[in-house]
Amino acid sequence: MSSDHAALVYAADAPAALCTIIGIDGSFSRRCGAQLAIGRDGTLVGDLADNCLQNELAGQAKISARDGIIKLLRYGKGSPFIDFRLPCGSGLDILIDPAPQMQHLSKCVADLDARRATALSLAVPAADDRHFLRMRRYIPRLRLLVVGTGAECEALQRQAKATGVEVEWHVAGQHFSLNTVPTGISADPWTAVLLLFHDHEWEHRLLAWALHTSAFYIGCQGGAQARARRLESLRANGWDDTALVRINSPVGLVPRARTPEVLALSILSEVVGAYEALHPHP
Repeated sequence: MSSDHAALVYAADAPAALCTIIGIDGSFSRRCGAQLAIGRDGTLVGDLADNCLQNELAGQAKISARDGIIKLLRYGKGSPFIDFRLPCGSGLDILIDPAPQMQHLSKCVADLDARRATALSLAVPAADDRHFLRMRRYIPRLRLLVVGTGAECEALQRQAKATGVEVEWHVAGQHFSLNTVPTGISADPWTAVLLLFHDHEWEHRLLAWALHTSAFYIGCQGGAQARARRLESLRANGWDDTALVRINSPVGLVPRARTPEVLALSILSEVVGAYEALHPHP
Protein backbone atom coordinates (compact mmCIF):
# COMPACT_ATOMS: atom_id res chain seq x y z
CA MET A 1 0.00 0.00 0.00
CA SER A 2 1.26 3.50 -0.79
CA SER A 3 1.78 5.60 2.35
CA ASP A 4 0.00 8.39 0.47
CA HIS A 5 -3.13 6.21 0.43
CA ALA A 6 -2.88 4.60 3.88
CA ALA A 7 -5.31 6.88 5.70
CA LEU A 8 -7.84 6.68 2.88
CA VAL A 9 -7.74 2.87 2.82
CA TYR A 10 -8.11 2.60 6.60
CA ALA A 11 -11.04 5.04 6.78
CA ALA A 12 -12.78 3.22 3.91
CA ASP A 13 -12.64 -0.03 5.88
CA ALA A 14 -13.46 1.03 9.45
CA PRO A 15 -15.22 4.00 11.11
CA ALA A 16 -12.62 6.72 11.48
CA ALA A 17 -12.13 10.45 11.46
CA LEU A 18 -10.18 11.69 8.46
CA CYS A 19 -7.83 14.65 8.97
CA THR A 20 -6.54 16.43 5.88
CA ILE A 21 -4.06 19.28 5.55
CA ILE A 22 -5.95 21.69 3.33
CA GLY A 23 -3.68 24.72 3.65
CA ILE A 24 -0.01 25.40 4.40
CA ASP A 25 1.21 28.88 5.32
CA GLY A 26 4.98 28.64 4.88
CA SER A 27 6.76 25.31 4.46
CA PHE A 28 6.08 21.90 5.95
CA SER A 29 7.56 18.44 5.57
CA ARG A 30 4.29 17.00 4.26
CA ARG A 31 2.31 18.18 1.26
CA CYS A 32 -1.06 19.83 1.15
CA GLY A 33 -3.52 16.94 1.01
CA ALA A 34 -1.59 14.75 3.46
CA GLN A 35 -4.01 12.74 5.57
CA LEU A 36 -4.30 11.02 8.92
CA ALA A 37 -7.06 8.56 9.82
CA ILE A 38 -8.02 8.24 13.48
CA GLY A 39 -9.94 5.11 14.41
CA ARG A 40 -12.59 4.98 17.08
CA ASP A 41 -10.11 3.07 19.27
CA GLY A 42 -7.45 5.74 18.78
CA THR A 43 -5.53 3.95 16.02
CA LEU A 44 -3.57 6.40 13.88
CA VAL A 45 -2.97 5.59 10.21
CA GLY A 46 -1.13 7.97 7.91
CA ASP A 47 1.61 10.45 8.68
CA LEU A 48 1.51 14.19 9.28
CA ALA A 49 5.17 14.23 10.35
CA ASP A 50 4.67 15.54 13.90
CA ASN A 51 3.68 13.14 16.70
CA CYS A 52 2.54 15.97 18.96
CA LEU A 53 0.29 17.28 16.20
CA GLN A 54 -1.11 13.82 15.52
CA ASN A 55 -1.90 13.25 19.19
CA GLU A 56 -3.53 16.69 19.35
CA LEU A 57 -5.68 15.80 16.33
CA ALA A 58 -6.68 12.51 17.95
CA GLY A 59 -8.09 14.49 20.87
CA GLN A 60 -9.84 16.96 18.58
CA ALA A 61 -11.30 14.09 16.53
CA LYS A 62 -12.96 12.66 19.64
CA ILE A 63 -14.59 16.01 20.36
CA SER A 64 -15.64 16.36 16.73
CA ALA A 65 -17.17 12.86 16.73
CA ARG A 66 -19.00 13.54 20.01
CA ASP A 67 -20.47 16.78 18.71
CA GLY A 68 -21.07 15.44 15.20
CA ILE A 69 -19.44 18.43 13.49
CA ILE A 70 -16.68 18.90 10.96
CA LYS A 71 -13.84 21.05 12.27
CA LEU A 72 -11.43 23.33 10.44
CA LEU A 73 -8.51 24.08 12.75
CA ARG A 74 -5.39 26.21 12.41
CA TYR A 75 -2.12 25.11 13.98
CA GLY A 76 1.19 26.92 14.21
CA LYS A 77 1.52 30.45 12.86
CA GLY A 78 -1.69 32.42 13.33
CA SER A 79 -3.33 29.71 15.43
CA PRO A 80 -5.59 30.49 18.41
CA PHE A 81 -3.91 27.55 20.18
CA ILE A 82 -1.12 29.67 21.61
CA ASP A 83 0.24 26.79 23.71
CA PHE A 84 0.71 24.56 20.64
CA ARG A 85 3.45 25.45 18.18
CA LEU A 86 5.00 23.75 15.17
CA PRO A 87 8.81 23.53 15.11
CA CYS A 88 8.89 24.67 11.47
CA GLY A 89 7.22 27.99 12.35
CA SER A 90 4.60 27.55 9.62
CA GLY A 91 0.82 27.49 9.82
CA LEU A 92 -1.33 24.48 8.97
CA ASP A 93 -5.04 24.42 8.24
CA ILE A 94 -6.43 20.96 8.95
CA LEU A 95 -9.91 19.67 8.23
CA ILE A 96 -11.26 17.03 10.64
CA ASP A 97 -14.18 15.05 9.24
CA PRO A 98 -15.38 12.77 12.05
CA ALA A 99 -17.56 10.62 9.79
CA PRO A 100 -16.55 10.79 6.13
CA GLN A 101 -18.85 9.06 3.65
CA MET A 102 -17.41 5.54 3.51
CA GLN A 103 -18.96 4.82 0.12
CA HIS A 104 -17.02 7.73 -1.35
CA LEU A 105 -13.82 6.52 0.28
CA SER A 106 -14.44 2.98 -0.96
CA LYS A 107 -14.91 4.23 -4.51
CA CYS A 108 -11.54 6.00 -4.35
CA VAL A 109 -9.88 2.84 -3.06
CA ALA A 110 -11.49 0.76 -5.81
CA ASP A 111 -10.29 3.25 -8.43
CA LEU A 112 -6.74 3.10 -7.10
CA ASP A 113 -6.81 -0.69 -6.99
CA ALA A 114 -7.81 -0.59 -10.66
CA ARG A 115 -4.95 1.88 -11.30
CA ARG A 116 -7.20 4.81 -12.08
CA ALA A 117 -6.67 8.35 -10.81
CA THR A 118 -9.45 9.44 -8.50
CA ALA A 119 -10.57 12.26 -6.22
CA LEU A 120 -12.39 12.83 -2.93
CA SER A 121 -14.45 15.95 -2.29
CA LEU A 122 -13.57 17.50 1.08
CA ALA A 123 -16.31 18.93 3.26
CA VAL A 124 -14.72 22.35 3.73
CA PRO A 125 -17.26 24.75 5.28
CA ALA A 126 -18.98 26.58 2.43
CA ALA A 127 -18.85 29.91 4.24
CA ASP A 128 -15.05 29.83 4.31
CA ASP A 129 -13.84 31.55 1.14
CA ARG A 130 -10.13 31.15 1.82
CA HIS A 131 -8.00 29.36 -0.75
CA PHE A 132 -8.16 25.87 0.73
CA LEU A 133 -7.82 22.48 -0.89
CA ARG A 134 -11.37 21.28 -1.52
CA MET A 135 -10.72 18.19 -3.63
CA ARG A 136 -8.15 15.62 -2.56
CA ARG A 137 -6.77 13.91 -5.67
CA TYR A 138 -5.00 10.55 -5.73
CA ILE A 139 -2.91 8.75 -8.32
CA PRO A 140 -2.09 5.02 -8.41
CA ARG A 141 1.07 3.86 -6.71
CA LEU A 142 4.38 3.76 -8.52
CA ARG A 143 5.04 0.55 -10.45
CA LEU A 144 8.28 -0.61 -12.06
CA LEU A 145 8.17 -2.85 -15.12
CA VAL A 146 11.67 -4.27 -15.43
CA VAL A 147 12.66 -6.24 -18.52
CA GLY A 148 16.17 -7.68 -18.73
CA THR A 149 18.68 -10.03 -17.19
CA GLY A 150 21.48 -10.03 -14.69
CA ALA A 151 22.60 -8.59 -11.39
CA GLU A 152 21.29 -5.08 -12.18
CA CYS A 153 17.73 -6.37 -12.43
CA GLU A 154 18.12 -8.41 -9.26
CA ALA A 155 19.47 -5.41 -7.33
CA LEU A 156 16.71 -3.12 -8.60
CA GLN A 157 14.01 -5.61 -7.69
CA ARG A 158 15.49 -6.04 -4.21
CA GLN A 159 15.80 -2.31 -3.54
CA ALA A 160 12.36 -1.51 -4.94
CA LYS A 161 10.69 -4.12 -2.74
CA ALA A 162 12.61 -2.86 0.30
CA THR A 163 11.10 0.60 -0.20
CA GLY A 164 7.58 -0.67 -0.89
CA VAL A 165 7.63 0.01 -4.63
CA GLU A 166 5.73 -2.48 -6.75
CA VAL A 167 8.01 -4.22 -9.26
CA GLU A 168 7.35 -6.69 -12.07
CA TRP A 169 10.40 -8.35 -13.63
CA HIS A 170 10.42 -10.26 -16.92
CA VAL A 171 13.60 -12.23 -17.60
CA ALA A 172 14.88 -12.29 -21.18
CA GLY A 173 15.30 -15.80 -22.48
CA GLN A 174 12.98 -17.23 -19.84
CA HIS A 175 9.73 -15.25 -20.08
CA PHE A 176 10.13 -14.20 -23.70
CA SER A 177 12.46 -14.61 -26.68
CA LEU A 178 14.40 -12.21 -28.92
CA ASN A 179 12.27 -9.79 -30.99
CA THR A 180 9.15 -10.48 -28.93
CA VAL A 181 7.37 -8.76 -26.05
CA PRO A 182 6.44 -10.64 -22.85
CA THR A 183 2.84 -11.80 -22.96
CA GLY A 184 0.32 -9.72 -21.04
CA ILE A 185 2.54 -6.82 -19.99
CA SER A 186 1.17 -3.30 -19.82
CA ALA A 187 2.33 0.16 -18.78
CA ASP A 188 0.02 2.94 -17.60
CA PRO A 189 0.86 6.59 -16.81
CA TRP A 190 2.17 5.59 -13.35
CA THR A 191 4.48 2.83 -14.59
CA ALA A 192 8.21 3.17 -15.29
CA VAL A 193 9.52 0.82 -17.99
CA LEU A 194 13.17 -0.17 -17.48
CA LEU A 195 15.08 -2.14 -20.12
CA LEU A 196 18.28 -3.44 -18.56
CA PHE A 197 20.37 -5.34 -21.09
CA HIS A 198 24.05 -5.67 -21.89
CA ASP A 199 23.09 -7.27 -25.22
CA HIS A 200 21.13 -4.42 -26.77
CA GLU A 201 19.64 -6.51 -29.58
CA TRP A 202 16.96 -7.44 -27.05
CA GLU A 203 15.78 -3.83 -26.86
CA HIS A 204 14.57 -3.20 -30.40
CA ARG A 205 11.09 -4.73 -30.22
CA LEU A 206 10.67 -3.80 -26.56
CA LEU A 207 11.47 -0.11 -27.09
CA ALA A 208 8.95 0.16 -29.90
CA TRP A 209 6.37 -1.38 -27.58
CA ALA A 210 7.29 0.94 -24.69
CA LEU A 211 7.06 4.06 -26.85
CA HIS A 212 3.49 3.09 -27.77
CA THR A 213 2.49 3.01 -24.09
CA SER A 214 1.65 5.87 -21.72
CA ALA A 215 4.50 4.98 -19.32
CA PHE A 216 5.70 8.13 -17.55
CA TYR A 217 9.32 6.95 -17.67
CA ILE A 218 11.30 4.77 -20.08
CA GLY A 219 14.89 3.96 -19.18
CA CYS A 220 17.59 1.98 -20.99
CA GLN A 221 21.00 0.83 -19.87
CA GLY A 222 24.02 1.39 -22.13
CA GLY A 223 27.17 3.35 -22.92
CA ALA A 224 27.63 6.15 -25.45
CA GLN A 225 28.07 3.90 -28.49
CA ALA A 226 25.06 1.76 -27.57
CA ARG A 227 22.95 4.90 -27.10
CA ALA A 228 23.97 6.30 -30.50
CA ARG A 229 23.18 3.02 -32.27
CA ARG A 230 19.86 2.77 -30.46
CA LEU A 231 18.72 6.23 -31.59
CA GLU A 232 19.94 5.62 -35.14
CA SER A 233 17.96 2.39 -35.33
CA LEU A 234 14.82 3.99 -33.94
CA ARG A 235 15.01 6.93 -36.34
CA ALA A 236 15.45 4.52 -39.22
CA ASN A 237 12.20 2.87 -38.12
CA GLY A 238 10.26 6.14 -38.19
CA TRP A 239 10.50 7.43 -34.62
CA ASP A 240 11.00 11.19 -34.37
CA ASP A 241 12.70 13.26 -31.68
CA THR A 242 9.40 13.92 -29.88
CA ALA A 243 9.20 10.20 -29.16
CA LEU A 244 12.90 9.60 -28.61
CA VAL A 245 13.19 12.27 -25.93
CA ARG A 246 11.09 9.98 -23.71
CA ILE A 247 13.97 7.51 -23.50
CA ASN A 248 16.18 8.12 -20.48
CA SER A 249 19.68 6.88 -21.26
CA PRO A 250 22.07 6.84 -19.55
CA VAL A 251 19.55 5.77 -16.96
CA GLY A 252 19.69 6.95 -13.34
CA LEU A 253 21.13 9.88 -11.41
CA VAL A 254 24.67 8.62 -10.83
CA PRO A 255 27.03 9.03 -13.83
CA ARG A 256 28.95 5.87 -14.76
CA ALA A 257 27.60 3.60 -12.03
CA ARG A 258 29.95 0.61 -11.85
CA THR A 259 28.14 -1.84 -9.60
CA PRO A 260 24.65 -3.34 -9.81
CA GLU A 261 23.75 -1.93 -6.39
CA VAL A 262 24.77 1.63 -7.27
CA LEU A 263 23.04 1.47 -10.64
CA ALA A 264 19.86 0.16 -9.02
CA LEU A 265 19.89 2.93 -6.40
CA SER A 266 20.60 5.49 -9.12
CA ILE A 267 17.69 4.28 -11.23
CA LEU A 268 15.26 4.02 -8.33
CA SER A 269 16.10 7.54 -7.15
CA GLU A 270 15.53 9.05 -10.59
CA VAL A 271 12.29 7.15 -11.16
CA VAL A 272 10.88 8.04 -7.74
CA GLY A 273 11.74 11.69 -8.36
CA ALA A 274 9.92 11.62 -11.71
CA TYR A 275 6.92 9.92 -10.10
CA GLU A 276 6.78 12.49 -7.28
CA ALA A 277 6.56 15.21 -9.94
CA LEU A 278 3.29 13.59 -11.12
CA HIS A 279 1.61 14.01 -7.73
CA PRO A 280 -1.46 16.26 -8.04
CA HIS A 281 -0.63 18.02 -4.77
CA PRO A 282 3.02 19.14 -4.93
